[in-house]
Amino acid sequence: MPTNKTPEFSPNLATVRRLAKLMAEEGLTELEFEDGKQRLRLGRGVAAAAAPAAHVAVAAPAAAAPAAAADAGGVPDGAVTSPMVGTCYLSPEPGAPAFVKAGDRVKEGQTLVIIEAMKVMNPIRSPRSGTVARVLVDNGAPVEYGEPLIVVLP
Repeated sequence: MPTNKTPEFSPNLATVRRLAKLMAEEGLTELEFEDGKQRLRLGRGVAAAAAPAAHVAVAAPAAAAPAAAADAGGVPDGAVTSPMVGTCYLSPEPGAPAFVKAGDRVKEGQTLVIIEAMKVMNPIRSPRSGTVARVLVDNGAPVEYGEPLIVVLP
């Protein structure tokens, strides 16, 4: 007796991993992939990730509170914003000096912070050369897409 059961969709795990990596690299929260009659939709929640115990939240000396930046009414001029949801780290590893601090000169492409998303460490690079005016996030703080991280002025 025939059944109306739809064939089970079993996506290739390597493909799913490549798509998840692409999402993290591009800061995407949703991605839909279609191949013939099969369709796969991936999404990431916006729940804040807790900082790993090895990373202790330590404010940079010139860091302003993230809430203060939000209260100011938007994104400051020259701000580098988060391309993804994740946990922001100001240094490459616990105990190491911060990538940058207020007053530092930076070059275009220089790493400013790392955002951990889906267990992938994503370096966030400066879009321009200039001077770091302010660090707007604390080490180990959860960040949202579009949240200002660091202000780099020409």
